[in-house]
Amino acid sequence: MKNILGRKVGMTSVFTADGRAVPVTVIAAGPCTIVERKTAERHGYDAVALGFEPIKRSRVTKPLGGHFKKLGLEPHRFVREFRTDIEGEVGQSVTVTGFEPGDRVDVCGISKGHGFAGGIKRHNFSGGGASHGSMIHRQPASNGDTNAGRTTKGSRRPGHFGVDRTTLQNLEVVRADGERNLLLVRGAVPGARNTLLTVQRSVKGRRSS
Repeated sequence: MKNILGRKVGMTSVFTADGRAVPVTVIAAGPCTIVERKTAERHGYDAVALGFEPIKRSRVTKPLGGHFKKLGLEPHRFVREFRTDIEGEVGQSVTVTGFEPGDRVDVCGISKGHGFAGGIKRHNFSGGGASHGSMIHRQPASNGDTNAGRTTKGSRRPGHFGVDRTTLQNLEVVRADGERNLLLVRGAVPGARNTLLTVQRSVKGRRSS
């Protein structure tokens, strides 16, 4: 199964077999447990739910605690559903050994928060002139019809920046360390350190040559 949950550890660089140094993100992925299977006959669709990070039964709600108790499993802090690569039975453990170097994956997480940001930081506006006499440096200028009496939907303005569900697609798996439950993915992934991440097979389906 090429679906797993993990936490972002940080970034480093590793050397490939041909001597190239590539930047990678280290993800502490798994082990996860299949805590539920959903079928088209009963639920209307096929999926598996993976649990990550076992916790005390007193730390979960009573309905969720009863669900785990019925299955005879320990409660988990995070539970996420996947609808692709759903082989496996309830109670089975999922580790990074399901991934191989060269696999392409999509990594999803919550992006870093930047608070209230201006147009230059939030939308990469170029800004105004910096010479003497210019009254516009970083503030946004005209943004469309001034007679509308309202802000047009989709207008790029200053506002809250970050803390969005973000997915980076088609990232290359550089290494999968089953002994230490570490997954090394080339490039950056969303979120700060310790952010929860979901890793699954890329929808673009490409594989490095």
